[in-house]
Formats: sequence, structure tokens, C-alpha cells
Amino acid sequence: MGSGTLCSPRFFIFFSGCIWDSNQGPLLGLQTDGVLSDVSCGVRSLMMLWNRKYQQFDLVVSSVTTKVKGVAQIQLPGEGQLVWDSVDYSGPAQEKNSFFVMTNVIVTKGQTQGKCPEVPWNGRLCVSDKDCQKGASTPQSNGVQTGSCVKFDLLKKTCEVSAWCPVEATKAPPRPALLAAAENFTVLIKNNIRFPAFNFTRRNILPWMNDSYLKSCQRKTDSLCPIFRLGDIVREAGESFTEMAVEGGVLAVQIKWDCNLDYVLQHCRPWYSFRRLDEKQSNKTLYPGLNFRFAKYNMVNGVEERMLYKAFGIRFDVIVFGQVSPAVRTSGALLIGQRYLELSRFLFSSEQRQMEMLRSRGSAIMLHS
Repeated sequence: MGSGTLCSPRFFIFFSGCIWDSNQGPLLGLQTDGVLSDVSCGVRSLMMLWNRKYQQFDLVVSSVTTKVKGVAQIQLPGEGQLVWDSVDYSGPAQEKNSFFVMTNVIVTKGQTQGKCPEVPWNGRLCVSDKDCQKGASTPQSNGVQTGSCVKFDLLKKTCEVSAWCPVEATKAPPRPALLAAAENFTVLIKNNIRFPAFNFTRRNILPWMNDSYLKSCQRKTDSLCPIFRLGDIVREAGESFTEMAVEGGVLAVQIKWDCNLDYVLQHCRPWYSFRRLDEKQSNKTLYPGLNFRFAKYNMVNGVEERMLYKAFGIRFDVIVFGQVSPAVRTSGALLIGQRYLELSRFLFSSEQRQMEMLRSRGSAIMLHS
């Protein structure tokens, strides 16, 4: 190879990790082995360039904000048809960098402060007042016992409690889910990242993305689109939205940044992937899915009344990770200098060995003549 090849000394200054072998003699070492060494060096140098071994790395610092949009018409038992928007079904974030969307609900209407029979949880019944302890309560109970044993229904008696009455009934969530229409809701994910060591910042809404683009882009045809249909997220995680909506669950929206700031290989863009985080099989976990309770209060004839909601839904955790490798700067220059010094020493040593071999051959010829 000529002086302009990858493994010429000029290229060796930039990407070096190769050793020339000239043990076969001056001519063979400079020609035959030189060609083989150039090939080997070329491969190693390209691998070094590809793997960026000459670079430093920094881990990402990230912030995430989200906005869910969509409207659904639902049929609530005892309430009739209602229209819910994002204020109704999108609760407050339960974790950092997460958002929650309600997909199913159990409603307990018209609760007021009073006395009523406790739900017979774990089959706990009473026969007389002796079975009930006044002032007693447990984390599982809905109120504080009054000490009276009262009728729960025609066949059973339970201890009376002071509580929000009537107490919430124990029953399975509706199937199909009441808010199955949430499958068509969308979420805008805004992700800002920074690599502190190199003072490099980027966001997933790229500079060329304008308002008209964000209103029309779809992930099916554009992998950079930051707006996601919830049904597509669940599907790409390998799950069924119809099934997951009944009891809820937890999904991860993973954003990977792999930024290379080389002048030749420069790129920095987000890669999105999705997976389920919780155990979905009811027979493998004691409390499958995800749910929580909240209430809406109002005054009826001067008495405070509340409507209790047991909300089932999907929590989406946005997990951001990545690294950056900068263009060759200080560390690259140090490595370049080191490699150049090694090359200089090697070439000097090789030249010395070749001269010694030539002198030895000359002496041998003179002795035989």
C-alpha cells in the first residue's frame, strides 16, 4: 500500500493500534510483511474507529413531561352516560417521570358519615354484640366498630362500624373495561437531556418539528414522532389493551439516546421501545394490576356526601438512558501522541535491526570470500 493508505504513518498518527513485523529480513519485512501488516492494521484501525475506543463517555441527565389527550363516553352504573376528558381520567403522576390513565372504575355512590354494617371480609361474621369490640379497627376495615352486631343481609350479620356509609362493596372490576376507549387516547412525551461533562443538550422534539408536524405525525410511519397512541404503546409491549384495561398495570416507555459527536459519524436521536413491568398473571401474584381510590364531594341538603371511585388503570413510566461520545479532543490528542511515539520507537528499532542484519551478512560474505 502507498503512503496514502489507512496504515501509512500519516494515518497511524490518528488511529494506531498496529504492530509491523519485519522478522523475515529487510526486503521481505519491508515488502511482504509490510503488505500483510497494512491489511491487519487497516482492519484494527477501522474497528477502533467503529468502536470509538479513543473517546471518553458521559451518562445522560434527563427530564420528562407528558400531556395526555382524548375524550371518552362511558356508561357508569347508576349514573348513565357520561363524557370524560383528560381531567377526569388522567390522575396525578404517581412516580417521577410517569403518567396514569384510568381504564376501569367501580363507583360507590352517596356515601355519608354514619353507622352501617361492615362488609364481611375474610368471612368475618358475628352472632351477637359479644363478637364486636367497640373502638376496634384494622387496616382492612372500612370504619371503627361500635360494639353492635347488626344485619348485613337476610342471612348474615356483621359488626356495625362508624364510617362513610354505605361502605364499599367487594367486587371484581367490570369486564369489558368501562374506559376501553382510552386505547385511542394519545400522549405527547417531551424529553430534555443533557450530558454535563460535555455541556451537550438535546430534546426529542427536534428543531425542524413544527406545530403542523406534531399535529399530523404518526409513529407507524415516523419513528421520531413524540406523540404516541396508548393502544400502540401497549401493543408494542406485547400486550392486549382490552385485557390490560380491566385490572390495569404498569408499562415502561424506554427512551434510549446513543449520541456520537464525531465529525464524520455525528448523530444523536432517541430510540423508543416499550415493555410491561408488572406481573400480569392473576394466579402468579396476589394483587394483580394497578388501582387506587379517590372521591368527589358535594353538599346535599346540608349534609356532606361523597362519591367513591376505585380506579383501575395503566401507569406509564418513562425511563431515559443513554451515553454520549464526543469528537476527538484532549483524550484523543493524548492517545494520538502516545501512538505516534510508539510508532517512532518501533520504526527506529526496526531500522537498527535491519542495519545489523545487513552488516552481519556483509561480514559473512567477506569471511567466505
